[in-house]
Amino acid sequence: MLVGAFAAASCDNSKNNNGAPLDPSDGNDTTQQNTPMDSTLAFNPADLPEEPVFEILTTQGSIIIQLYKDTPLHRDNFVKLASERYYDSLLFHRVIYNFMIQTGDPYTKDPDKSSLYGTGGPGYTIPAEILPNHTHKKGALAAARQSDLVNPDKESSGSQFYIVHNEEACAQLDGEYTVFGETLEGLDVIDRIASVRTDNMSRPLNDIRILKIMPVI
Repeated sequence: MLVGAFAAASCDNSKNNNGAPLDPSDGNDTTQQNTPMDSTLAFNPADLPEEPVFEILTTQGSIIIQLYKDTPLHRDNFVKLASERYYDSLLFHRVIYNFMIQTGDPYTKDPDKSSLYGTGGPGYTIPAEILPNHTHKKGALAAARQSDLVNPDKESSGSQFYIVHNEEACAQLDGEYTVFGETLEGLDVIDRIASVRTDNMSRPLNDIRILKIMPVI
């Protein structure tokens, strides 16, 4: 695993935060603005409710998620990126059976940048919104991040996130990573993705991609 990359910790050592994700850039304001819809957007963020529901359409099927209103920085950032089609065609670049599946790295659109998978992002981080009422239950949506050594404030990746496959294995991550949503439908799809064959970097041998993320209204 890449030291200092953004990711969920490995199952056996949450304090070392070994694993995937992000570039260590400065945080930006990610709050949602009520402005007229840009014609280039996939949907208008201003039309969504406080706890929006999204379909993550993957090459393995659909996962229906709901975002939490009490993690507004993460909610609004996810909405913004989805509306900009940021996640379209991104790989699930880190998959660990009985732990979690991870995606959101823009480098994964380019096979020539495979050595950088797990380190990409939009160029900012998000302040932690770690709440005791949001735990790593199966299907929980949580933000990847860099290790405590370089990220003592536990700030989240600007785009990389993971979905919990096994609640017991991920319980050690409670209080360490921001959980900002949950799966409403598609636990079977999470199971299917988590069960694929991977290499020694926990990358699926056959590409699994997000096709698009759209609100369910």
